[in-house]
Amino acid sequence: MNKTSLSHHISRQFNEELEDVRNKVLAMGGLVEEQIENAITALVNADVELAERVISRDYQVNALEVAIDEESVQVLARRQPAAGDLRLIIAVIKTITDLERIGDQAERIGRMAIHLAEMERPKNQYSELEHLGTQVRKMLHNALDAFARMDTEAAVAVAQEDIKVDAEYEAIMRQMITFMMEDPRNVKRTLDVMWSARALERMGDHACNISEYIIYLVKGKDVRHTSLEHMEKQARD
Repeated sequence: MNKTSLSHHISRQFNEELEDVRNKVLAMGGLVEEQIENAITALVNADVELAERVISRDYQVNALEVAIDEESVQVLARRQPAAGDLRLIIAVIKTITDLERIGDQAERIGRMAIHLAEMERPKNQYSELEHLGTQVRKMLHNALDAFARMDTEAAVAVAQEDIKVDAEYEAIMRQMITFMMEDPRNVKRTLDVMWSARALERMGDHACNISEYIIYLVKGKDVRHTSLEHMEKQARD
């Protein structure tokens, strides 16, 4: 297992600034995790009130992104960090962008939940979306845990899970297309399900992005747009 820790500086205040930024990223991640869970629960249970709460709380995710971004820029300006400290700030700025986009997708699912609550519900109560949502939320949780521990092996495991999420998403899409072909009356509801599944698949991609930033942070190697095999090799070396 590859682990590292934040550098220790003569300035204790600098250490505290870096730790504060990192902790705020994890707090933002926790809020986004909660948004995913609530959005899926609202959709599965036709809970309009909960869905509206997810939509209304998106501003909190956006506000955290802005606040952390501003604090990171201030650290860059004041401290002019180098090496691992610079990589930490860069990874933070990139990570909060992906977290904000995951939050946007959770809001989208909240809106789909309101639409679907007004329609006749299928016998399976959208179990396929519930399962995919559970997988994606777990991916994000594990990515944030890997970020907290600076664990590159755990980061690679997140990327591996994204393959399963993509396969599950594709299976849902094929099933939904079949439903629409069999009965055109299902088109409106099925499209909302497809948009929700797409939102979940995008969440998985963003969680995978966060895992890539962890490898950059710890190893100093950019593994974006590379194969999983290359990512695994860079994480080990």
